[in-house]
Amino acid sequence: MTGDKTRVSETVLPHPAESNDYLAGHVQLLRDSLRALTGRDLVGDDLSALEAARQVFHAPFVVLSHNTNTDPILTYANLAALQLFEMPWEDMILTPSRLTAEATVRAERERLLTRVAAQGFIDDYSGVRVSCSGRRFSINKATVWNLADPAGQYRGQAAMFANWTFLI
Repeated sequence: MTGDKTRVSETVLPHPAESNDYLAGHVQLLRDSLRALTGRDLVGDDLSALEAARQVFHAPFVVLSHNTNTDPILTYANLAALQLFEMPWEDMILTPSRLTAEATVRAERERLLTRVAAQGFIDDYSGVRVSCSGRRFSINKATVWNLADPAGQYRGQAAMFANWTFLI
């Protein structure tokens, strides 16, 4: 992720940990929204909210979310995402999500997000992303979905993917 790290002042979620139930409330929003749109869950649906949040944070696949700002800001990243994007939690959250893509592919990323907003979710996204150090990688078969709270209020978008390949 290069250059312009625009930050905004808003409520920042703390780093997921046992002491804050691995942000179980936010993870429940991710899970409920995904289940409502696709019938699938990020982890087993028989888990407690705390255990599900712990498993999502430590999952071998990437999970990210961003808010509803005009220039959406990342609000959640599990451990796989933090490692792949080579960023600590404190830097990852509140980073504009557009910075996860190189400037040359940001228009294509915007088309993806517009498509998700209209359809509710997609589960066939592939594209190139870039880490904080500039390491490029392609992601394949990503699921991207809208987040909605129990009242139906739009809360942003989330993405998950398990397939990525580093590019030379």
